[in-house]
Amino acid sequence: MQSTHGGAALAITVVVVGLVVRRQLRTRPVRRVGSLITPAVIGVLGVAATAFGVASVVRDRPLTAMPVVLLVASLAVAAGFGVARARTVRVWRDPQGGEVLRKGTTATTGLWVAAGAVHLGLGLWIDHAAGAGILGPASLYAYLAVGLGAQNLLVRRRAAAL
Repeated sequence: MQSTHGGAALAITVVVVGLVVRRQLRTRPVRRVGSLITPAVIGVLGVAATAFGVASVVRDRPLTAMPVVLLVASLAVAAGFGVARARTVRVWRDPQGGEVLRKGTTATTGLWVAAGAVHLGLGLWIDHAAGAGILGPASLYAYLAVGLGAQNLLVRRRAAAL
């Protein structure tokens, strides 16, 4: 059964990260509030999914400290990837309209792919440490919310300086 979770986790990670990367590679305006709405919505999904993941573990056994520590470490890693990605996003003022624009680069894409792979590995480690349930894959939305939120905050800061 664990290999089924791993295959499903990989498929979900690939699809979700693919959709996020696709959006990152488009030229789009830097918005004051809009750049935080997506991470907030994903964050709400992340809280719900993580709660579901915890419930899937505690149904069979008590939740120990190790999976929780790994989950927190995973979210810290997500923030680190967000900081790194923010540095790779091009930010400029449109000479015609004066609007501040943003667009991800090849490096941004590479960091998104790496972040997805790292989450997959950490998710499998979390599930191994928990011994039951699907807490690792269920934390994907929380991981995305933290990473995307950190990235967007820093990109907004750079845009405000223009």
